[in-house]
Amino acid sequence: MIQLASRVTQVTPSLTLAITAKAKEMKAQGIDVCSFSSGEPDFDTPQHIKEAAASALAQGKTKYGPVAGEPGLRQAIAKKLNHDNRLNYNAENIIVTNGGKHSLYNLMVALIETGDEVIIPAPYWLSYPEMVKLAEGIPVIVDTTSETDYKITPEQLRQAITPKTKLFVLNSPSNPTGTVYNPDEIKALAQVIVDHDLWVVSDEIYEKILYDGVEHISIGSLGEKIFQRTLISNGFAKSYSMTGWRMGYLAGPEPLIKAISTVQSHSTSNVCTFAQYGAIAALESPDSPPCLQTMLDAFTQRRQVILERIRAIPQLSCPTPMGAFYVFIDISQTGLNSLEFCDGLLEKQQVAAIPGKAFGADNCIRLSYATDLESIEKGMDRIETFVNQL
Repeated sequence: MIQLASRVTQVTPSLTLAITAKAKEMKAQGIDVCSFSSGEPDFDTPQHIKEAAASALAQGKTKYGPVAGEPGLRQAIAKKLNHDNRLNYNAENIIVTNGGKHSLYNLMVALIETGDEVIIPAPYWLSYPEMVKLAEGIPVIVDTTSETDYKITPEQLRQAITPKTKLFVLNSPSNPTGTVYNPDEIKALAQVIVDHDLWVVSDEIYEKILYDGVEHISIGSLGEKIFQRTLISNGFAKSYSMTGWRMGYLAGPEPLIKAISTVQSHSTSNVCTFAQYGAIAALESPDSPPCLQTMLDAFTQRRQVILERIRAIPQLSCPTPMGAFYVFIDISQTGLNSLEFCDGLLEKQQVAAIPGKAFGADNCIRLSYATDLESIEKGMDRIETFVNQL
C-alpha cells in the first residue's frame, strides 16, 4: 500500500474539472449533453494571437527561456498594469506562470508557512482553500450571502483576523458569483488590510468581462500603503480566450517575485516560450480590443437570456452577475442539495452544472453562460423540466 503525503490526502479533487470531463465523455458516446460546467469561453483564440505564436515558432523560439518569463512579455505586462490598473510595477515585479492558477499556487508555496491562516470569502473559487492546504496553511472561510451580493464586509474581514492571519484572498469579478466590488467597498477592505498589516492577493482574471458600465478597481491602486501589501494574479485565459495556452502572471514586490521564481525554477522552469509571444500580441496588438468586445457583446446577450429563463422558474433565484460569465443559482426551494441537484440534472436531463458545494455554498449551483444561445435555451428548457418534475 502506498503511503501518501498527508498534505495530498487533505485536498479534494476539482469538481469542475471532474464534471466537465464526465460531460465530454457522455458527448463522445453520442449523448446530447448541454454543458454549463466549464469556465471557458467558447470562442477561438483571436487570429492575430495565434499568428504571433506561429511566427515565433517559425523564428525558432523553441528553446528554454528565462524562468520568470520573456523580457518583452514581462515589460508588456508591467505596462498593462500601469496603464489599465494604475499599478506602478516594473518588469522585475512580474513573473510569468503556467496559467493564473499556477501563479496562485506559486504564491501560496512561497508565502504561506505551516499554520498561517488565509482568509477566503465564500462562495470561493474551489482551488483557493486547496492550495492553502497544500502549502500547509489553514484556510479560514468567511460565509457571505446573496443579501450582500456575496461580498465580504469590512466587519466580517476584521472579525476573521487573528494573530496567525497572513493573507486575504480577493476575487473581483468573482468566480462563481459574478460579483464585482465597487470602489467604496474595495477602499473599506483595503483599510482593514492596512490596519492589520496583512497581505492581499487580488485575483483579477475576469477584469475585462464587466457589464452595465461597472468599473473594475484594482485594490493596489488605492494608495501606497495598500500597494505595498498587494499581489496581483491574472492571466490571458478568459479575456483573450487562451485557456489552453496556460499563460498567467503574478505581480508584487521584487523580493517575493524572486522567491517565486526560485520555486518555479525547480518545478516547471519557464513557461512555453513561443506561447509567450502570443501573449505579447494579446497585450500590444491593436486587434485585441475589438476581439475582446466581440466576446463581451455575446456574453452580455447570453447573460440577459439566461437570467430571464432562471427568473421564470419560481423555485430558482440568483443575483445579477456584474462580471465574469457565471450565474450562481439558489436552489434551496427545490429541497435538494447541490450534489443531488446536479447529479439528477445530468442523469435525467443531460445538463451539466457545477454543485455549489465545490464553492462553499451547498444551496446553490453554478452555470456558465460561456456557450452559444441555442445551447442556453435548450439547457434552460431541460432545467425547467427537471425542476417542475421534482
